[in-house]
Amino acid sequence: MNNHKKTIIMGIESSCDETGVAIICVENGEKIILSNTVLSQLKDHKAFGGVVPEIAARAHMQHIDTLIKAALEEASLSLENLDAVAATTGPGLIGGVMIGMMAGKSIAVTQNIPFISVNHLEAHVLTPRLTNNVEFPYLVLLVSGGHTQILIANEGGQYQCLGSTLDDALGECFDKSAKLMGLGYPGGPELEKIALECRNKEQALEKYPLPSPLKGRKGCDFSFSGLKTAVRTHVEKMQSEELNRQEIADLAYAFQVSVADILKDRCQNAISAFQNTKKQSKGKFIVCGGVAANQYLRSQLNDLCDQNNMEFIAPPLKLCSDNGAMIAWVGYEKYVRSEFSGLDIAARPRWPLDENYAINSRKN
Repeated sequence: MNNHKKTIIMGIESSCDETGVAIICVENGEKIILSNTVLSQLKDHKAFGGVVPEIAARAHMQHIDTLIKAALEEASLSLENLDAVAATTGPGLIGGVMIGMMAGKSIAVTQNIPFISVNHLEAHVLTPRLTNNVEFPYLVLLVSGGHTQILIANEGGQYQCLGSTLDDALGECFDKSAKLMGLGYPGGPELEKIALECRNKEQALEKYPLPSPLKGRKGCDFSFSGLKTAVRTHVEKMQSEELNRQEIADLAYAFQVSVADILKDRCQNAISAFQNTKKQSKGKFIVCGGVAANQYLRSQLNDLCDQNNMEFIAPPLKLCSDNGAMIAWVGYEKYVRSEFSGLDIAARPRWPLDENYAINSRKN
């Protein structure tokens, strides 16, 4: 491994509908994001109300080279300056994952530098170590379009999953509920926006009672399908007349309150487990992933942390969604441990951070 103090890593992300290429530099402990270029495919998928894998893969193929060049230009560097290249190799939409992975491998071969395989979920989980210098161990709530789980992040890439969703991911529940309400795509941000228009919060909660699945139960697992079904029932009742914007705002607000109730209940159990396991009365609680950009959920989880003497940390909004900087950072953490990947490593559409939890869940 190169022993000089300045380390420059390129990260490539292509697991879903955003193509991201970034370059980070770590020198004497200082972490700098030199470039972080992201191309969103929002317009490509908007007409379909969701991500179409074939369209996503084609867009990654068309733009990956341009983004690599743009990231290098923004950082005022060339490929020869890189110490290693990291790329998402899973989990995600396999076509997109393979395009980013092959681009990274090609750079590694031509420049004779290490290639580093990155788990997309681990990149979200480790982002606070890039942005907030968080030390291990810490508790993580990962909430995104495809994943909802709560984990303990331990030293050296070791993760203990305390709970996961039994059905829909929270981001998926947001998007599908928003679609039912007639809101635009992506649904999460649109639902959050219209919920702010709720004028009478108590009245909204009375008018649209929504369930909080698994609330009060032991453990840290999540369930959101019942909540989505309840939203559908309310919308179908509304459709006897023309959908009214104020009614939608009230339902959206009630939806967010129900989601917050579920998260706080499940996370309270996880906080207790974390503090008991690690024998500490304090600790750090991280929320990451695309849904972590929701300001209402952030504020509710922040309150929960205050009640439990936990420090609440969320990455900057631009680093909550998929990006290359988070991939580059995992690349750096693996680089200093000399955890390099062979060029024969395969893409993985499914790749749990805690294999033991995944195996036990399948048995149950």
